[in-house]
Amino acid sequence: MSELTVIRDPEAQSASGPTSRNLRLVGPVLDIAVPVYNEEADLERCVRRLHDFLAVHVPYTARITIADNASRDDTLAIARRLASELDGIRVIHLDQKGRGRALRAAWSTSDAQIVAYLDVDLSTDLNALMPLVAPLISGHSDVAIGSRLTRDSRVVRGRKREVISRGYNLILHASLRTRFSDAQCGFKAVRAEVARELLPLVQDGEWFFDTELLVLAERIGLRIHEVPVDWVDDPDSRVDILDTIRKDLLGIGRLGRALLLGTLPLDELRHSLGREPLVPGVPRGMVGQLVRFGIIGVISTIAYAVLYLLLHPATGAQAANFLALLITAVLNTAANRAFTFGVRGRHHAGRHYVQGLVIFAFGLLVTSGSLFALHQWWPHTDKHVELVVLVLANLVATLMRFVGLRWVFRPVAGSQR
Repeated sequence: MSELTVIRDPEAQSASGPTSRNLRLVGPVLDIAVPVYNEEADLERCVRRLHDFLAVHVPYTARITIADNASRDDTLAIARRLASELDGIRVIHLDQKGRGRALRAAWSTSDAQIVAYLDVDLSTDLNALMPLVAPLISGHSDVAIGSRLTRDSRVVRGRKREVISRGYNLILHASLRTRFSDAQCGFKAVRAEVARELLPLVQDGEWFFDTELLVLAERIGLRIHEVPVDWVDDPDSRVDILDTIRKDLLGIGRLGRALLLGTLPLDELRHSLGREPLVPGVPRGMVGQLVRFGIIGVISTIAYAVLYLLLHPATGAQAANFLALLITAVLNTAANRAFTFGVRGRHHAGRHYVQGLVIFAFGLLVTSGSLFALHQWWPHTDKHVELVVLVLANLVATLMRFVGLRWVFRPVAGSQR
């Protein structure tokens, strides 16, 4: 069965369900989108190879959706001919370029249980297709991605592309705290109900589309399954690497700002789609929280030490300790709120800072008490010994601070994370 859908404004396309009049009432299990732009030379070879593979190796009903991105050559005509000759081919045409726009259009108009996509050059070995989609079909996972960067992946490509790919993913890990290994491998699949919920939030219509979708999926607690792939670079790729890098960096900045300001409805999606903790009351990601808390703690301790030494000559030990601890406590609370516990926006911000100051008061009690005891036992000590004692006392206070902040920043109704 073949279908033809013309989409003139894919950004406005509803993600609530299929819109093509020719879609079957009971759709296939798997719908694989192949975005194309001026691919008249490779399209037929790709589609016939993929069609044959699905018929032999995939034990589920499957469809191929050719998503034409405003091609100027004979790509669309070839796609229509293939749809008339082969069973299980659908064609959609967009008036705008952009891989993200093509995937949004193909996935939002699909009636399949699982929506996927792969690049027309078939750089990824198709033998990874069943390992990619099987966890989604079983319900074990929500999103699946092929990865070229795992230990078991086998990749053939130039050094320049290797460095760019690894560098991009390192930037993602550092800036957006992502855990998936490969954001832009052209080999992904999503459960359709998940795609329908996420697509309206994905703003990018080009190459950052994949990254934005994955970051949102990860932030709402979806399970992302990674498959090591065999991948051979296409030397005839038409991707403008410098322009793609520029747009990706802009996308990271835009998405990071939205996450920081809490403008995305992550809580609502987390409750409707996300996977709850295995044990009630024990949040996910405690190890990650400890690592981020520790990094912020080290920076805060260094800042505290510098402030204490600068203030001591003018204010004395107790006042210097109070001011240095107060300043670093406010900054520490803000940093932990945003980066350790992922609380965004202004909702409950005032309450959080008040509770953080209560925890600060406990730290002040511990450190000031230690300083008082030191002066009682060793009245003529110098400021460097005082600093050593205060740092040790701060370690005790820090442990209690982590426990306290986990309570302060616990998930509550209406919070943005």
